[in-house]
Amino acid sequence: MTYSPITPEVKDKLISLLGRENVITDTEKMQPYAHDEVTDPAYHHLPEVVVTPETTEQTAAVVRLANQYRFPVVPRGAGTGLACGAVPIYGGLVLSLEKMNHILEINDTAMYAVVEAGVRTADLQEAAMKHNLFYAGDPCSGDSCQIGGNIATNAGGNKAVKYGTTRHQIYDITVVNPLGEIVRLGTRLKKQSTGYMLDGLIIGSEGTLGIITNATVKLLPLLPYKVDILAVFETAETAINAVSDILRNNLTPTCIEFMDTATLHSVEKFLNMSLPGSNGNHLIIEIEGETEDDVDDKTVRLDELCTKHGAVDVLVADSKRIWKARKAFAEAVRAETLIVCKEDIVVPVHKEPELLTFIAAQSAKYSLITRIAAHAGDGNIHLNILKNDNLSYEEWKSRTDRNQQELYSFVYSVGGRLSGEHGIGYKRRDLMEEFTAPVELSMMRAVKKALDPNNILNPGKIFTFPTP
Repeated sequence: MTYSPITPEVKDKLISLLGRENVITDTEKMQPYAHDEVTDPAYHHLPEVVVTPETTEQTAAVVRLANQYRFPVVPRGAGTGLACGAVPIYGGLVLSLEKMNHILEINDTAMYAVVEAGVRTADLQEAAMKHNLFYAGDPCSGDSCQIGGNIATNAGGNKAVKYGTTRHQIYDITVVNPLGEIVRLGTRLKKQSTGYMLDGLIIGSEGTLGIITNATVKLLPLLPYKVDILAVFETAETAINAVSDILRNNLTPTCIEFMDTATLHSVEKFLNMSLPGSNGNHLIIEIEGETEDDVDDKTVRLDELCTKHGAVDVLVADSKRIWKARKAFAEAVRAETLIVCKEDIVVPVHKEPELLTFIAAQSAKYSLITRIAAHAGDGNIHLNILKNDNLSYEEWKSRTDRNQQELYSFVYSVGGRLSGEHGIGYKRRDLMEEFTAPVELSMMRAVKKALDPNNILNPGKIFTFPTP
């Protein structure tokens, strides 16, 4: 794909539009914008320029300039993605929303907040709690990720079992479209049936159809009672077999998280702390309610149910400790190796036991080193395949590629998909094209072409597109 280079003339125009302090051209300072959390340098690409607009209007002006001079614009949040969705694979301009980081309003009567795209998810959650409310979006990267990136990728996270993914937390979004026009999509209503659901189209489109600069998000009453239960199982299969039963027994868990034995040992080493039952396999089940009696009753029922499924121990967890361990999964793997294949597969919940059995067989077949954590309550398995020290990169890559083909064939055969929450980005693009129905792909390309005729916004992500 061919674009025009960003010339000194264009850089001068960017400085005129944004101010010199919001235009970065120094190579060293641009290095952090060459990648997201994917550590393999094969996926890193340096931009020609980075801009940090402070308003929606400035963002729109940059996109209009890009259409005029035909250079690509790659929107970027905090760079916590795992699919190379914010990597400028064709060079061009990275547009970081980091300076648009203000919480504009919290309305505790109508229970909503208005936030700019660069607001950290954790900061929004903390601000909502001061009003005895909470924001249900809860990615494991919540301490560093930003709301705009969450919306652009439809981030999932730990509370999706009960509250849904990011798209379920959004009332409306302000978007700069691919032509540099500003539009507000959605509205703060319980329901509406007025034309196409364009906000739903933009949410999860990974910056290919618009740049989200601002959002009105839902807030919910903070329930007064909560408990985290840790159930320890001898095998991964017995742990996962319990999940469907938990969901259909009217326990309404906030989340059901899973970590296998190898992952627990990895996390223990990384955090330098011991975890209860770390020689087993963990289910972390969070229960919340309006009364203490209700939570106590559900805890007893949950204990009985897990024991029936073979749990060797069921205990009330130290919430701070157990969630620190769960959220350290990615960092613990990174401490083991920077070369890792990170899978984000998702299947119907009742098919999870079959998937784990298949993964175990594949790991033995190809002698793969794996670490597994999962949002087990919604079928989303994070399978990390670490590079073996005794294998060359080429041999390891060959094995993971062959495994990937067989893994995705199995996942799709049981009604699953290749990404549950991380998105497609650049890293999974070829696999997306291989495993997605041709008619579905052609519909996506038609939407992209209609909204972004010059292929300016985040080109080369999700699927390939003809040169403009």
